[in-house]
Amino acid sequence: MADFRSFVMFAEMRTGSNFLEANLNALPGVTCHGEAFNPHFIGRQNQSDLFGMTLADRDAMPLEFLSRMRAQTPGLSGFRYFHDHDPRVFDAVMADRSCAKIVLTRNPVESYVSWKIAQATGQWKLTNAKKLKVAKAVFDGIEFEAHVSRLQSFQITLLHALQVSGQTAFWIDYEDVQDIAVLNGLAAFLGIEARLEGLDPTLKKQNPEEIADKVENPQAIPEALARLDRFNLARTPNFEPRRSSAIPSFVAAGGALFMPLRTGIEAQIEGWLASLGPLTRDFTQKTLRQWKAAQRTHRSFAVLRHPLLRAWATFADQVLPAALPEFRTAMSRTLQLDLPPPHKIDRMSDADRQAAFLGFLRFARLNLSGQTAVRVPAPVATQTALLQGFAQYQGPDLILREDRLGEGLAFLATQLGTACPPPPAADRDAAQALSAILTPEIEEAAREAYVRDYQGYGFASAWSQG
Repeated sequence: MADFRSFVMFAEMRTGSNFLEANLNALPGVTCHGEAFNPHFIGRQNQSDLFGMTLADRDAMPLEFLSRMRAQTPGLSGFRYFHDHDPRVFDAVMADRSCAKIVLTRNPVESYVSWKIAQATGQWKLTNAKKLKVAKAVFDGIEFEAHVSRLQSFQITLLHALQVSGQTAFWIDYEDVQDIAVLNGLAAFLGIEARLEGLDPTLKKQNPEEIADKVENPQAIPEALARLDRFNLARTPNFEPRRSSAIPSFVAAGGALFMPLRTGIEAQIEGWLASLGPLTRDFTQKTLRQWKAAQRTHRSFAVLRHPLLRAWATFADQVLPAALPEFRTAMSRTLQLDLPPPHKIDRMSDADRQAAFLGFLRFARLNLSGQTAVRVPAPVATQTALLQGFAQYQGPDLILREDRLGEGLAFLATQLGTACPPPPAADRDAAQALSAILTPEIEEAAREAYVRDYQGYGFASAWSQG
């Protein structure tokens, strides 16, 4: 027998949740309290108090309301939860393994059309077939895409929460709620001994016609569906490990906080920062909060570099000199590259550097895809992943670009209310060294390795010194 003390039904509007609730309530010892955490009412339309708490009380103390619901309801208590209900409650029930999870779904085209008809008629539930209100929906493709996006986003959040907590749920589709054997299977899942002998007769199905007969513009449906990437085929595969917030790498001066993307130009940026005042570094979350509190005005910033030039800087300044020894060894072994020892890299010919850099880019792609045995060093990671890592604490106020650095730093200084020191000089040495060995094959390899940065930030495929 299951050891559940409560339950939650995850559903959405027009998925059959009213009907499923009615049948659950027909089981002795089970009570479903409707949309207990709907932002506009408690449980039922126009109901504003329950368990001795008003709507305002519930919003101020949702977990207290949840506790009272369970304490004051004999037997197994539960409620329906939609994607726009109180997120604090979602976190609480997902952390509670004694709370059974029921997930009710429906074909999104059907739920959308049913929602549009209910909006048009004002009839959200039907208990008397004689009072059925009839209307046709107007299918709005853009609105439907937004509808599907909301549903998918919440379903992904829900699935992830179940996975990371090692829990399972009882998944039930709109079509299944008419199957008494499935409903009795749900009772068994909940640990209820009672079984239904028949379906609840109170609620009547609305709009049983085919989809094409329920909309004024049925031709809009296939057009909208054709726009959707149902199987996410256009998604760029991403197996790159998530990054930390990297707070210890931050450097500050004069109200400016630099968040390095390990592009190879950190020294130049820090030199510019030093013109604003003494440098502060080696932050922790605590000392960073203290630094921010002490500033009259502060702005954080990061600097993007073209992925190809950044990759070259990593290769030339860190891989060849063996500043990343594990990465260098794994790269050499995997691609069978015969790299010279660090003290002899100055003797490499352009052809040798060209071949080695191409190997680096190919190994970087494998490394970022999780196909190697070594971790992804920060200088090899995509700038996208590093920025996402920053966001675990807080993203930068400004994302500047190396090729427009003078303009970006001038704007930053304006935001800080200070004069702008001269911007750092462009890294001409790295640019010239790269140009000497650049080939279309190298450019293509860079794009394959750093496709997230190329696509996400609009970098041109062909790099030039500008």
